[in-house]
Amino acid sequence: MRLRFMLAFVAATLGAAVVLAAAGQQAAPAPRAAAAGVTIGPSDVGGVVMGPNGPEAGVWVIAETSDFATKMRKIVVTDDGGRYLVPDLPKANYQVWVRGYGLVDSRPVSAKPGSRLALTAVPAPNARAAAQYYPANYWYSLLRVPEKTAFPLTVPVPAPAGRGTPGTMTTRTFQSQDEWINAVKGCIVCHQMGDKGTRELPPGLGVTDSTFAGWDKRLRIGGNTGGFNGVNQMGYDHMVGIYADWTDRIRAGELPEMPPRPEGKERNIVLTVWDVATPTSFVHDIISTDKRTPTLNANGLIFGVDYHNGLLVIVDPVKNTNQVVPFPTLDDKRTMGNPGFAAAANRVEAVPSAYWTAAEFNPRDDASNPNSLTEDELGRAWVASGVSAWENPATCTDGTLNKFAKQFPIATNDRHVSMYDPRTKTFKLIPTCFRSHHLNFAYDSDRTLYVEGGQAIGWINTKMYDATGDAVASQGWCVPYFDSNGDGKIDPKVDQRIQGGTYSVQPSPKDGSVWAASPGFPGKLLRMVRGANPPETCIFEAFNVPYKNSARPDLKGYLPRGIDIDSNGVVWTALAGSSQLASFDRSKCKILTGPTATGDHCPEGWTFYPFPGPNFKGVTEQTTAEWAYYNWVDKHNTFGMGENIPIVNGTNSDSLLALDPATGKWTTLRVPYPLSFYQRGLDGRIDDANAGWKGRGLWAVNGTRTPWHMETGKGQPSTMVRFQIRPDPLAR
Repeated sequence: MRLRFMLAFVAATLGAAVVLAAAGQQAAPAPRAAAAGVTIGPSDVGGVVMGPNGPEAGVWVIAETSDFATKMRKIVVTDDGGRYLVPDLPKANYQVWVRGYGLVDSRPVSAKPGSRLALTAVPAPNARAAAQYYPANYWYSLLRVPEKTAFPLTVPVPAPAGRGTPGTMTTRTFQSQDEWINAVKGCIVCHQMGDKGTRELPPGLGVTDSTFAGWDKRLRIGGNTGGFNGVNQMGYDHMVGIYADWTDRIRAGELPEMPPRPEGKERNIVLTVWDVATPTSFVHDIISTDKRTPTLNANGLIFGVDYHNGLLVIVDPVKNTNQVVPFPTLDDKRTMGNPGFAAAANRVEAVPSAYWTAAEFNPRDDASNPNSLTEDELGRAWVASGVSAWENPATCTDGTLNKFAKQFPIATNDRHVSMYDPRTKTFKLIPTCFRSHHLNFAYDSDRTLYVEGGQAIGWINTKMYDATGDAVASQGWCVPYFDSNGDGKIDPKVDQRIQGGTYSVQPSPKDGSVWAASPGFPGKLLRMVRGANPPETCIFEAFNVPYKNSARPDLKGYLPRGIDIDSNGVVWTALAGSSQLASFDRSKCKILTGPTATGDHCPEGWTFYPFPGPNFKGVTEQTTAEWAYYNWVDKHNTFGMGENIPIVNGTNSDSLLALDPATGKWTTLRVPYPLSFYQRGLDGRIDDANAGWKGRGLWAVNGTRTPWHMETGKGQPSTMVRFQIRPDPLAR
């Protein structure tokens, strides 16, 4: 159910003065005079929002309709005088209401485009009611982190489900508070931590003897291997106890601080929100255009992938339609996928869902398992998805058949590459030897598609593939090695393997090199140059994230995940563990080769920018409860804040976070409804370069595994959002 507090206006004003003062009320003109300054067109709704102390600045006005094939909303923010304008609404019947920090939702008002509405803000009757609208990271910040003096901290750890002998126990030692925080944020890989669905125990769990027992039951729902293992690896009783304490304190009335209301450019935001996919979909990622030329596919379809159900998600933002198409495969799906996953799931006691019956919720867990996607200059979507059997053919393992297999044979693979052409509505399926995870196009004549999958960085020469259809000849791969002896060639018998896997991949628009993140504590960046004869000439460099680096004691970060590169060749990576965005400029490195160039040799190339938001309880250093699944650089000013603006997924705060590198200041692009809005990636597209702000926008999708955790509850599909920024809050 949508968060609604249907309060009579007069009753709500009594005792609300403290909350209103905290929300930052300002004196402004009378309602009629303020509304007169809002120009309303035939496709707009506008007016003024008033509270008991005058106009309400920095609150959201939400217009929602169910008249189209898929539900749609437009959301704007009020200006200093409480005025608002919701622009470009398609003809439909809308429900319009006010939401803001320090308030509860106002009663919805019916309206059609062309309406002028005076809206009444409803102050929250108490701080607890107001806090129900706060982002998840504010609630998660209440988690009690062990104090620094508790470390090193040793906990008993059982063998992970699917690995090791059942019942085997060992120990794990966390050397520092930072290492513990890095681990506890792992739960946010799948869904927000701190939204209503996680900070409380859902009624559907039934009655348990204690909050500890409730959390234990929750972690076993559906044979939840990932969540169960994650908590296991922090010491099961230790971690369940910490989560139970968190829930108990919230139940007893502990509340987070109030977030600031939108201000400055944040009040110029226009959000368009569509329901997409299905109520059981896990929409991992979306793409709107060719990232190299974002004017392509103007006003066209948006593509996404449903990771759980093996579906291509297709949204028409002009016609407001939403459809799903199953991914085909070359082999019988029963022979595909990693057999170890099913075995692992069987090791976790399966508890029934707190939300769904078995008949209602039965995701196919499709073997195609699509993860991410990108788009080429022809408008085709290239997708990391499974297309063939788990066991690879001999061309992937026999060095006499394939030079890449000679250096690094790959025996099994659960995810490959597929391509969807919207003009013909057909797929092409490309079995790759290497595993696919993230993929992006290079800036070269071969239209090279680079792919990472954990161990190797692979590629497909799509120009060759289009011409010949030969998947084997069109692909290659390299694994990370240092050129230890400096001879320009890689010999696995001589040269040193770089430890740690790959995550995300980005070709540089500056020099053609290819970069990847290597997550970990603290983690690193990898740079690859293929050379003339890969894999022999495939040379890697590694640059560790500074953490206790004696040359840069001012920097401390960990867990790089997303990665993108601006048009100057500067690499940007989101440090999810330490809640920072980092830039790395290789041109600043004093050392690039030689025996010391093994990771810690270029701390001078790094700059850190802390994320906004509250710290965890008991943490004195800056390490917020925010978590960034990924990041992206707006090289082409697709949004309107300028070129080369890095943007981070505020995955645990319902937002995108845009950084101005010149000032180091953040602009928070918050999605206030429906909560919670969890994103894994984002994209930008220019639909009309001559149309000002209306022709530009960012796109992101709710990539949670649990859309039923959203405030609208069971039955709510994922949501896709277009972000636009106008010159001022009343621009049409």
